[in-house]
Amino acid sequence: MRFTRRPSPSLWKGAVAGLAGGLAASFAMNQFQAALSAAPRAVSGDEADRHPGDDPSDEGETSSEPATVKAASAISEGVFDHELTDEQKERAGPAVHYAFGGGTGAAYGAAAEWLPEMTAAAGLPFGTAFWLVADEAAVPALGLSKAPTAYPLSVHAESLAAHLVYGLVTEFVRRGVRRLLR
Repeated sequence: MRFTRRPSPSLWKGAVAGLAGGLAASFAMNQFQAALSAAPRAVSGDEADRHPGDDPSDEGETSSEPATVKAASAISEGVFDHELTDEQKERAGPAVHYAFGGGTGAAYGAAAEWLPEMTAAAGLPFGTAFWLVADEAAVPALGLSKAPTAYPLSVHAESLAAHLVYGLVTEFVRRGVRRLLR
């Protein structure tokens, strides 16, 4: 049996490793969600067109914006007193997604330095917690989506699956980068 010595905790190394993991995981999560969107659905009507993070349309409304675009618009209007154009929204939505995913990964990586048990089960508990806190609680509380009860169970399941991908990729990339930073 070979024992490897755990490196001494380092806030900056953990944060850098977690940031790399969070950014890679945000990309993987996007790819996973795109694959889900392209897959044939067993549901019909409006439910088939909904995606995790999207706001279900009200009656008579024809389009909705993802929570990331709503967040970018709120920041732009609240901080800079500037309403985003449609072209700016196309760039700002993904920027918010990657900034939030990278920042959350950095916090996770830094915390993992002192609480290695956080990395248990290859990041799956982290992905689950991120889904619960962000998608199920914070996004609706901030008015970026409707209440969780307004969405069908399939939307919650797809969103949870996407966040499990996020947690898994964040942890594997974090581990690899952290090894490089010994």
